[in-house]
Amino acid sequence: MRSPVCKVSQASGTKTVPADSCFLKKLLPLDALKYYSRYSNAFSIAYLNDLRGAILASPYFAINNLNRDFIGTKGFSVVFQRSEIAQVEQRFPYFKPYLDQALQPACNAFYLNPLLLKEGSRVDPHIDRSLRSYCKTVEPPATVSVLYVQVPANLEGGELVLCCHKKQVGQIKPEMNALVYFQGDLTHSVNAVKTAGTRLSLVCEQYSLSETELQDIPGFTMESRATIAKSK
Repeated sequence: MRSPVCKVSQASGTKTVPADSCFLKKLLPLDALKYYSRYSNAFSIAYLNDLRGAILASPYFAINNLNRDFIGTKGFSVVFQRSEIAQVEQRFPYFKPYLDQALQPACNAFYLNPLLLKEGSRVDPHIDRSLRSYCKTVEPPATVSVLYVQVPANLEGGELVLCCHKKQVGQIKPEMNALVYFQGDLTHSVNAVKTAGTRLSLVCEQYSLSETELQDIPGFTMESRATIAKSK
């Protein structure tokens, strides 16, 4: 019987590896990431279905609390330090498999947000610095991880576009169950979705902060336009 495999796409090309090795932390050290890597078949379909249902049913899920670059999108955000992962998993148990696989050992602070786009939605070019609302000296994240939870059939538009110093270095077409990592300092955008249906992803900005910066970041808190519940 053939062992399950996983395709790994990087800016330099594509390779196939055993599925049980399909982790960026095993295959590619964080400091060696060049623009982006994409891992197909990252989770079971059963988990994706459960994750999608739980996100869409969450009382926090609403018109996005993110900045004006996010046009016609929905979601909510969870801010936490590595020391409080257990609290996040207790509050949102459906995030646990994603966090177990996606979080990088070198990172100690995280900004996690489900992101839903529908026909006409888009995300304009920006560089992630979401934790700057808590600490003004925070630089862009070390990496950003994106899991594509749901992608419409025959999707037109909705590509993730990556740029470095105004030069495009990647254009990633969403693929259900693909886990993407990209450099946190890249300017990125999402092209307007041109087809009906739901493009749902789970995004995590992953930061490696100094002890001084970490003092300003909540151990755990929520950001949502539906309701705001803070717990530090």
